[in-house]
Amino acid sequence: MAAAAVSEAWPELELAERQRRRELLLTGPALEERVRAAGGRLPPRLFTLSLLHYLEVSGCGSLREPGPGLAQGLPQLQSLVLRRNALGPGLSPELGPLPALRVLDLSGNALEALPPGQGLGPAEPPGLPQLQSLNLSGNRLRELPSDLARCAPRLQTLNLTGNCLDSFPAELFRPGALPLLSELAAADNCLRELSPDIAHLASLKTLDLSNNQLSEVPPELADCPKLKEVNFRGNKLKDRRLEKMVGSCQTKSILEYLRVGGRGSGRGKGKADPEREDSRRKRRERKKREGGEGEEEEVDEASRLLLRVLHVSENPAPLVVTASPEVRDVRPYIVGAVVRGMDLRTGNALKRFLTSQTKLHEDLCEKRTAATIATHDLRAVRGPLLYMARPPQDLKIVPLGRKEAKAKDLVRQLQLEAEEHRKQRKRQTVSGLHRYLHLLDGKEQYPCLLDADGDVISFPPVTNSEKTKIKKTTSDLFLEVTSATSLQICKDIMDALILKMAEINKYTLENKEEASVSDAEADAASGQPSDSRASASAEKDRNAPLVVEQVRVVDEEGHLKVVYPSKTDLDITASHVTVVR
Repeated sequence: MAAAAVSEAWPELELAERQRRRELLLTGPALEERVRAAGGRLPPRLFTLSLLHYLEVSGCGSLREPGPGLAQGLPQLQSLVLRRNALGPGLSPELGPLPALRVLDLSGNALEALPPGQGLGPAEPPGLPQLQSLNLSGNRLRELPSDLARCAPRLQTLNLTGNCLDSFPAELFRPGALPLLSELAAADNCLRELSPDIAHLASLKTLDLSNNQLSEVPPELADCPKLKEVNFRGNKLKDRRLEKMVGSCQTKSILEYLRVGGRGSGRGKGKADPEREDSRRKRRERKKREGGEGEEEEVDEASRLLLRVLHVSENPAPLVVTASPEVRDVRPYIVGAVVRGMDLRTGNALKRFLTSQTKLHEDLCEKRTAATIATHDLRAVRGPLLYMARPPQDLKIVPLGRKEAKAKDLVRQLQLEAEEHRKQRKRQTVSGLHRYLHLLDGKEQYPCLLDADGDVISFPPVTNSEKTKIKKTTSDLFLEVTSATSLQICKDIMDALILKMAEINKYTLENKEEASVSDAEADAASGQPSDSRASASAEKDRNAPLVVEQVRVVDEEGHLKVVYPSKTDLDITASHVTVVR
């Protein structure tokens, strides 16, 4: 009788168990009442779904703690999203150990502290040994656990924005503690000081400490060998010159000022210590050599891949994406770019491009659970673009290879097709596009990208529009990457996509193949029709670079949210690639 009651209350769990699902999303108004009835916890049966790789429970104001059994019951979990709930003041019991977890999103909760036993997991051995992305933004944290680096030693992205932190634990910056950390965001806190030991973050690329209470910036910050973007706006720095610089100058100028004498605490007019400066220079050069940058001289210039970045200021008509506020609760992160000069007509170039996109979806995008790529023929894209969310019954799109449909009907039709396909193949799981439909379960609004005509050209993470399909004659493309997890993930995947495009283009131009993919084959791979018009820009010299144009994402008031590629993006250390800015 009790088991029947649980099945009735949690049909999603019964379905996931029956279909041996690897992904599960729980959200929506009905979730609130069920969690409240379960004592503010998740049902124990959830932690028997041992095949889960992705679990999201979001927007539930009655969820105060995950409940016991998560670590023991979900050993294969790779992504755990528990945002916009009421978790806090701690986590009891602690989350880990979760040996396969890569993404953890606890943003928008009521966490105040994460002490041992009520935190992320044990430090010895590491409770989260594979964790790459940790989002703790929008909580009430007064301090970070001192053993965070030991618990998650492979952390790459740490988002602490919007908490009550007044300092970082010293252990976070000890030598070798977080060797892979590339993005640290702690804006809108109460930070009073920044330790000089931050220089030990050898992989740090982006540092956002805006809107805190810092009065000094340590000159050692300039010793971070890969640092390309800093934000100290909204602090009250004693050094008046530095105060002006952080509001108007580029990161390179700020770091150079710190490096040659600015101290962030005085007048910034002292002379640099020659011995200290020489020591720093040698340290930077050594780290660059260790990173493989010294190999560039050994590579023939003609054999390198060339990428030229066109800044917004150089572009007479840059593409702009406006992000509406409602996407914040659905799929908040989007990055765009324009790439010109691709040759998809020759040989099997189009097929290679489509295959590479599929592989990125499988690997870096973690089967679209971490992020989704969409590619468009730029000639069919009419800007400016609007990234927004609509109720499923109001969102209409002409999906690839299909007639116009409401998103609600399209998802239902795809679900029916998936189940029928699974039965015909006698499989326990679905395949293809159908594997991603669960990411929309329980969503009251669906994300979409609209062009200037008001047409939906993208419905992530499901499909693109027929209107902007990639064709063999396509040479100029608009690329978008969206995510519900992290902006840095969007940027990393865009970096990988553009690098792959450069490799495909150079191979195509150097190996003019006789065999060419037919339009029918291309349609089978991605639903893309033929087009008899040839693009003159597709005929490029084999050493001509791909041109990557910056795309700005702004809010409804026109304030910049993100621009790609920025100076920290496409920071490719591979010796066979040259990025011209």
